[in-house]
Amino acid sequence: MFYFKRNQTLLGGAFTTAELVFHATVRKVRSQHPNAIVAILINVLQLVVMGTTFYLLMSLMGRGGIPKIRGEFLLYVLSGVFPFMLHIQSIGAISGVGSANNPMMLHSPMNVMVTILSAALGILYKQLLAMFVILFIYSVAVAPIEVQDPGGAFAMLILAWFTGCAVGLVFMAMKPWFPTTVGMLTNIYRRLNMVFSGKMFVANTLGGGLLMMFAWNPLFHIIDQCRGFIFRNYFPRNTSWDYALWVGIALLMIGLMGEFFTRQHVSQSWNARR
Repeated sequence: MFYFKRNQTLLGGAFTTAELVFHATVRKVRSQHPNAIVAILINVLQLVVMGTTFYLLMSLMGRGGIPKIRGEFLLYVLSGVFPFMLHIQSIGAISGVGSANNPMMLHSPMNVMVTILSAALGILYKQLLAMFVILFIYSVAVAPIEVQDPGGAFAMLILAWFTGCAVGLVFMAMKPWFPTTVGMLTNIYRRLNMVFSGKMFVANTLGGGLLMMFAWNPLFHIIDQCRGFIFRNYFPRNTSWDYALWVGIALLMIGLMGEFFTRQHVSQSWNARR
């Protein structure tokens, strides 16, 4: 009854894996709510609430870095909120993926990489769709949105997603060994990014001492570079998207090696003793 046909060719295996990733991604998207449209609306509402909060906060603080950028203030806020939310949501999605001793992994065609890819693609789909809905509604109802380099801005969003997945993969590999500690580290990293991601100011306004406090964070570089692609008269001098890319690649390799090592040693009995 439960029979899985093994593929004899590499191409057949690729199509089977792609099909598994697709169905697992759909399941991830619908897991937030049985109705897929409601699930998307929930993500739209989250972005709207986050954007409104920072808009009001930055308005009360005097719009710190916005004098350096002449353009739509709401677009300035969203250029920080969108990469931030995509990065943070990616970390939560990947770090929350079940470990190798998950009962779901006992099914023959299923494996850890499928669950990782489905979680990553699911969060990317939901967040990008929510962003496009918000930008479309604002452009139609309020004022047309003008972006200097849409391709570069979109590439920064993908980079924020990629680095978030890489950080989440490291946390995922560590989680079976130190579940409580990893939960604390994940929350600490999220809280630090509320300040050190640079959503509320631009890097060109920071002095050398302050810049060193933020330069370690790849998301800080991504947000600042994203604003350079969006606004015509802003040229980021103190950040580089190359740094974020190489940090993401390094963390991805560390996370994959850690996940492989963990998969070879993890045991169901670990949860029993806790």
